[in-house]
Amino acid sequence: MTAGRVLVNWGGVIPSTIEAYLLQESSGRRYALGDGLTWAIGRGDGCAVMLDSRSVSRLHALIQRKDAGDFSLVDLGSRNGSFVNARRVSLPLVLSDQDRLLFGDQELIFCSAAGGGAGLSIAEMNTRNMPTTAIHTHSLTTIMVVDIRDFTPLARMVSESLLSQTIGTWFLRTGLITQRLGSWAQKYIGDAVMAVWVHDHPESLGADLMKTLRAVSEINTATGEISKALPLPAPLKIGAGVNTGPAIVGGSEYTALGDTVNAAFRLEAATKQIGLGVALGARTFQELALTAGSSSPFSKREVELKGYEGPSTAWGISFDALQEFLKHRP
Repeated sequence: MTAGRVLVNWGGVIPSTIEAYLLQESSGRRYALGDGLTWAIGRGDGCAVMLDSRSVSRLHALIQRKDAGDFSLVDLGSRNGSFVNARRVSLPLVLSDQDRLLFGDQELIFCSAAGGGAGLSIAEMNTRNMPTTAIHTHSLTTIMVVDIRDFTPLARMVSESLLSQTIGTWFLRTGLITQRLGSWAQKYIGDAVMAVWVHDHPESLGADLMKTLRAVSEINTATGEISKALPLPAPLKIGAGVNTGPAIVGGSEYTALGDTVNAAFRLEAATKQIGLGVALGARTFQELALTAGSSSPFSKREVELKGYEGPSTAWGISFDALQEFLKHRP
């Protein structure tokens, strides 16, 4: 199959049952967690699980499907919090069959066939905002990985409610930025976000990469704003790795696989080695049509990437220099 995008509902096969769903006992309504990677919960338009209550924030929480098939709940800094079995959620929490989820005054039950529960038939599904499956084969992609620095020590220093508000707000702001700037998909992993840009049109590759760099810069600005708005013991800091190359992306997991993805994560980790906020892979730098020299804000570094033999080339830049660089680019 040639590289390109094909939209297929349910991967071209309609399943007889959905393996996981949310049940609202008070109304009997069922919200299918079928195809896709994330489902937004809130009272705002566009939420896959829309709850009609003023106690629920417009964008309250996310359900995420993990690579292993588990489902996790992430609070998005909601006003009244998200609870699982009467315990407030601060970090992403893996759900089990029959867990009781509370959003404001709205209670839902997580039901999973994997946990021994019954599946949901197609006839019983609420198909509102049901996603399609986008399949890309060996596509040219750019992978951006942004990680909060020193998040584990922070988690030990602040209350669960403040931690939940912090990570939830950061996930929300990061997701909105990457979506607005053309990311094909986002994935939330612990205290990090991976965003994927798929380059369907080679002639627009340079413009796509500029959008990726603008996303990195805007996420850094948003991180600073969150730090000022919340009573944190120290400002939040982030690192970002950006890498361009072929990857297999898509399918029901809305995921990206391959060496390009692995290297993006390693580049983010390498920012600590080079003492700069952002590290670009060699091809990203090349495709931006930048030239290295005394006037370039990017510096060439040789870095050790975990799992790779020998040193690799990365191009580093500070967040301040990146912001200044972007002011002079279309």
